Amino acid sequence: MIEAFKSTVYNCGVIELGKHHREQGNLTVVENNITIPFEVKRIYYLYDVPGGESRGGHAHKELHQLLIAAGGSFDVIIDDGNVKRTITLNRPYYGLLIVPGIWRELINFSSGATCLVLASEKYDEADYIRDYDIFKLEKLQNRLAVV
Repeated sequence: MIEAFKSTVYNCGVIELGKHHREQGNLTVVENNITIPFEVKRIYYLYDVPGGESRGGHAHKELHQLLIAAGGSFDVIIDDGNVKRTITLNRPYYGLLIVPGIWRELINFSSGATCLVLASEKYDEADYIRDYDIFKLEKLQNRLAVV
């Protein structure tokens, strides 16, 4: 059984990254295995998302991610197959840590929003679960195996 299928939305959470205020502008630092509990191996960002569109709509088997609203705002729906939570990201010094085995969907992008994603692994299509029904089945099978 894949460990990711034991995770819940309560294993995810918002991390305050710290804001270093200066008159010339603010600075936020993210450090591997210090600020975040993994080593960053991939960075990408989503931007120019048209109004009404969503991103995500998948889960990962092994990948950890930190999502940051580098500009603007958006909502992240996290789902463990049993419980759903919606988190609004709208400050560049807060990030949402998402552990493996959590379905995520990004919605309600404000105009000009940029979602910065720090990922624990390089891109691997085999790590994705893109079918929600399969995701739910895997989570259910894990719950039954534990009982």
